[in-house]
Amino acid sequence: MAKSANEDQLYIGIDGGGTKCRATIYSAKNGVLGTGLGGPANPLHGLERTLESIMVSTQLAMRDAGLPLESIHQIYAGLGLAGVNLPSLYEKISEWEHPFKEMFLTTDLHTACIGAHDGGDGAVIITGTGSCGFSHVKGESVNYGGHGFALGDKGSGAWMGLEAVKAVLVDLDGLGPNTSLTGVVKDHFNTDCGMGIAEQMAGQPSSSYAKLARYVFDAARKNDEIALHIVKEGAEYISSLAKRLLENNPPRLSMIGGLAEPLNEWLDPAIAKLVEVPIQPPEMGAIYFAQQTVLEQNQKVDV
Repeated sequence: MAKSANEDQLYIGIDGGGTKCRATIYSAKNGVLGTGLGGPANPLHGLERTLESIMVSTQLAMRDAGLPLESIHQIYAGLGLAGVNLPSLYEKISEWEHPFKEMFLTTDLHTACIGAHDGGDGAVIITGTGSCGFSHVKGESVNYGGHGFALGDKGSGAWMGLEAVKAVLVDLDGLGPNTSLTGVVKDHFNTDCGMGIAEQMAGQPSSSYAKLARYVFDAARKNDEIALHIVKEGAEYISSLAKRLLENNPPRLSMIGGLAEPLNEWLDPAIAKLVEVPIQPPEMGAIYFAQQTVLEQNQKVDV
């Protein structure tokens, strides 16, 4: 963990993904002072919504910390956001006229990795609404996946939900195998027909599909053939992703996200036994990232 020259200096770490945005306010002297939770914060699915979620989570964290809102101008912010691995989105967020003292932006993968390994080297796989992998070893970083919903995100909640809906619609049309998912998904949408499901999901973001993932796991545990196929295919991809990340010998491997726990039992056993619990959450990784960047800036000034 990086140390600030001023232990009273406040930092805020923000972790933004496809489903929610978490913020934590921290000082080296007093530790965590407050936390806040906002809505989706993946700029790929809406820039305005992302900025709104960042501000909602920030204001809630400040309120939780008992800080006046105007003190936001004295806080250094570290942001780890989904989607900013795309240069165009990184640029748009960087151009935001933010209210912080200074803002340091990177990907949610990067901050998740920093947090998971308490500032040290390691690899991390995010399996939540989306999926992707990141490894940082001896100053070198690599990342795989993370191409976004519809183009990738295999093994993620959104991917599983989409595969479930597709299978249910085929079943309802009598063009594919029966699955117990059909009844569950019809109940979820409170409809008796495929068109009712299609109408409600038209134009919905990845987070809406991710909500269906729990049904897939439930059905797989009851040996539903379709659900088993979806879960096994997703787990096989995540296992392959892990093997790719392990090629540069990271000292630790962690999985983060809503699917990390339920997916673990379906992974390649050799991979599953290597997965270690994250030491700190991604928003703390964002704080470490901001602290380290400020420290580097100060060292340059001193030189």
